[in-house]
Amino acid sequence: MTQETHHIVGGGIAALAAAVFLVRDAGVQGPNIHIYEQLGVAGGSLDGAGEAGAGYLTRGGRMFEEHFQCTFDLLDTIPLADDPGRSVSEDIRAFNRMVPGSSNCRLVRDGRPAENRFDLTLGAQDIVDINRLSLHSERGLDTRRIDDWFRPEFFDSNFWLMWSTMFSFQPWHSVVEMRRYLRRFIHLFPGFTRIEGILRTRYNQYDSLIAPIVQWLRDRGVQAHLDRRVTDVEIVGDRQDRQVTALVLGDGARVEVMPEDRVYLTLGSMTDGSVLGDNDNAPALADAEGGAWALWRKLAARHEGLGRPEAFCTDTGKTAWHSFTVTLDGPDFFEFMEDFTGNRTGTGGLVTFAGSGWTLSIVLFHQPHFRGQKHGTYTLWGYGLRGDRDGDFVKKPMWQATGNEILHELFGQMRMTPEQRAWFDGARVQVCRMPFITSQFMPRRSGDRPDVRPVGARNFAVIGQFCEQPRDCVFTVEYSVRSARAAVASLTGRVTPPPAVARTDLDPMVLIRAARVLMGL
Repeated sequence: MTQETHHIVGGGIAALAAAVFLVRDAGVQGPNIHIYEQLGVAGGSLDGAGEAGAGYLTRGGRMFEEHFQCTFDLLDTIPLADDPGRSVSEDIRAFNRMVPGSSNCRLVRDGRPAENRFDLTLGAQDIVDINRLSLHSERGLDTRRIDDWFRPEFFDSNFWLMWSTMFSFQPWHSVVEMRRYLRRFIHLFPGFTRIEGILRTRYNQYDSLIAPIVQWLRDRGVQAHLDRRVTDVEIVGDRQDRQVTALVLGDGARVEVMPEDRVYLTLGSMTDGSVLGDNDNAPALADAEGGAWALWRKLAARHEGLGRPEAFCTDTGKTAWHSFTVTLDGPDFFEFMEDFTGNRTGTGGLVTFAGSGWTLSIVLFHQPHFRGQKHGTYTLWGYGLRGDRDGDFVKKPMWQATGNEILHELFGQMRMTPEQRAWFDGARVQVCRMPFITSQFMPRRSGDRPDVRPVGARNFAVIGQFCEQPRDCVFTVEYSVRSARAAVASLTGRVTPPPAVARTDLDPMVLIRAARVLMGL
């Protein structure tokens, strides 16, 4: 067992994964690992909390699929809380065999399942443009937007509606990132209109992923310092040779970092600055940057090669959306939706209301969605991709809407009768504004994201969503876990680097099947 101390700034999935790899693979003793998290709970963007009285809350969820090699390697180690003989990976696979996902109702239009919901409605030029982008090098695409590449008609297609709501892309987002998604997930094209091939967890992602990992780390003595914000990192030296010498905490305390120690920095955050609303109150629109962005700005201003955070966090009008979690006291709406969609609860995935001003979508997850969820309660989740626009039944932007007003918009989109609306009497609605939720998709150029191991970094690395990892896609758990594996491998030399990103885009049969889908064959 080694004796150096490892300091991890941030408590999201990248940080927790780094701690697991350090203990499991690098031989570091748990008490020699310190995690500093500004919030009172670990898990970062993978959250799930609440109780039946006030209502449950998830801000969002990340997608899974079978080629997330680093993530499943991590979760192979972690036992379930209520069944230590099984790993989290085994539970995910078993759950998806039991509750297989295949949507019969991906799109709703005018209160009914859309007649052409399985038709991508792409024109010949759109198909050419998709293929041309997939084959194009990332070189020459710096700072270009998606709407720089595709013609305006492309954004009226079912393909774009399903693509954008599934992955949260906007026309002004990075065409480089869309290219990566097209190549990374091309094997999913045959099931694209039904959301097949996407894996889900049994409960929300905090209960299913984070809680078991936190318990595993706690059992091994890893030190998690919650409510401890790192406000500065002291780095000495120049770009050719530099090292962290101290961490400065929000209360003014200093944590000295010895030359043999290692530091892992989470820079930026998708859910930093999140603000909540409820039935009667819309979330505030102040959009204050939190500690993760403040720290990155400070370090980037002083040290070359640590990226340019301003590329991602300076325009919340383009990076925000609102999600909402509804807690109901009966199954009526869920039973109605099973008949409406033709899907058993938990098997359908995202339902998007085509033509909705807010681009509103909802998901009815398998119940219970929270470990310990009160018997007889049901929870659904939704979000508005275009919350900056007026609703169709609530004549204001979703960003200004209360929870009750969001329900009113949902009732209108579903054409629900007064009797059906009564199913929501007493419903608790938790609304969440996330100013930076799609910040990682903003147009960027080389150098905007620092390398996992910046040039000259003797004892530190960068982890999370805002470091550069060729070929892989942000807004996924895999991206964060892969960064953690790469950082631990680089800083310790005792862990194998992460495996190469799966290249299903090189499989001729995958390409043939994808081409047939795009052409509607």
